[in-house]
Amino acid sequence: MRDDIAKALKDAIKQQDKHRVSTLRLIQTAIQDRDIANRGAGKDPISETEIAAVLLTMVKQRKESARLYEEGGRLELAQQELDEIDIIRGFLPKQLSDADMQRLCAQVVHEIGGGGLRDMGRCMNELKAKYPGQMDFGKASGIVKDLLR
Repeated sequence: MRDDIAKALKDAIKQQDKHRVSTLRLIQTAIQDRDIANRGAGKDPISETEIAAVLLTMVKQRKESARLYEEGGRLELAQQELDEIDIIRGFLPKQLSDADMQRLCAQVVHEIGGGGLRDMGRCMNELKAKYPGQMDFGKASGIVKDLLR
């Protein structure tokens, strides 16, 4: 994923796409910040899974910013945030549909042998390990909770 981002940055610079260049630099900076934090803790650079998590966090932040801009009547800034979301999502794995999420959550609950809400953490950890960056874990949490009741 790092190579894809670096290649996309190089292409954006060649095409003089200022908005794309700035967004890709923000992505690289966020990844480098996490690498530096890991190095300080004596760990390896972040993995592909962790990069996906960083990108998902960036998408969430921009969604919230766009919502606030829209509420404040700053539609041009909201659109800029939405454009950044599109660029960031280009590097994330394809998101699972709601039907697939429902099916996979049920499958994990069955595999774990979930019998109640006390198994919620185990189920969510399993989903995060199997499908990093592919599903909205906020929605998945609600689905798992309903299945465990």
